Amino acid sequence: MRRFFNKPLFNGLFNSIESTRVKIRLSILSLFFAFSGTFITQNVNAQETIAAPRDTSKLQVASGSAILLDLQTDKVVYSSNPDVVVPIASVTKLMTGLIVLDAKQDLDEYISMTITNTPEMKGVFSRVKLNSELSRRDTLLIALMSSENRAAASLAHHYPGGYAAFIAAMNAKAKALGMTSTHYVEPTGLSIHNVSTARDLTKLLMAARKYPLLSELSTTKEKTVTFRKPVYSLGFRNTDHLVHKANWDIQLTKTGFTNEAGHCLVLLTKMGNRPMALVILDAFGKYTHFADASRIRSWVETGKSANVPAVALQYKAAKNLKSRQSGVVEASK
Repeated sequence: MRRFFNKPLFNGLFNSIESTRVKIRLSILSLFFAFSGTFITQNVNAQETIAAPRDTSKLQVASGSAILLDLQTDKVVYSSNPDVVVPIASVTKLMTGLIVLDAKQDLDEYISMTITNTPEMKGVFSRVKLNSELSRRDTLLIALMSSENRAAASLAHHYPGGYAAFIAAMNAKAKALGMTSTHYVEPTGLSIHNVSTARDLTKLLMAARKYPLLSELSTTKEKTVTFRKPVYSLGFRNTDHLVHKANWDIQLTKTGFTNEAGHCLVLLTKMGNRPMALVILDAFGKYTHFADASRIRSWVETGKSANVPAVALQYKAAKNLKSRQSGVVEASK
């Protein structure tokens, strides 16, 4: 039996099907390029962040001294009075931790909490009971994470050769790292005679990143540790608020504060998808150093940053580290 069909109708149907197929293919390709384009744009922006110099007039910081170092190129991305010698408060404890690990002592050994050799500890409050015992690992943890002063003093007390040998090792390490403007007299940071510069502290950060345990302990968010003789437990929390924020990738950190040093912060992180070392010294206010870190990161990644509160700028002007930086520059000529 012979079949007949309408050729124009058939051709129209065929063309319609082909048109639909083409549209589907184009839609799939569009989705692919949309997602690919997003990733490509992000990568390009990240590269531009560092490749294109930022306008420093667009960045305000409250800290008296600061420096941002690109660890991929070893180039300074930003600095403000980076060579002024200032007290560094508990940022000291990062060197304390480094010296403890260099000694390769048993981290599981229990050591007694003592402040005998640290006169700066007199009258300083602590929840840690004197003469109670804690493992060296947990002692180092609470010294770095929560800036526990009795823990730092105890680590130095139980160092091979004793307390004086520990302080000598701190200064010898600083010298070996090229920290020419740094000096330590005790392991906690309570003394105003523990001094350094923002530039020197980038060298300490670069050395510290070679010690994975320093990164692990300093970025631990919180932990409860158990002492013995007598047995009791205490909870500790990280003093760096940024480790608790999901939008920050903090790889190593230490905070510090005394009235003379102001609020201090050192850290290793990423900005614009690049590894960075950031040092902030002598900032006003409980959260100003963290706000400065956020301002600097925003400036790196967008070219802009938020303004600094007037009271913080007044504090910075009163300390006038800029005049001391000028003196450093003149002396070096």
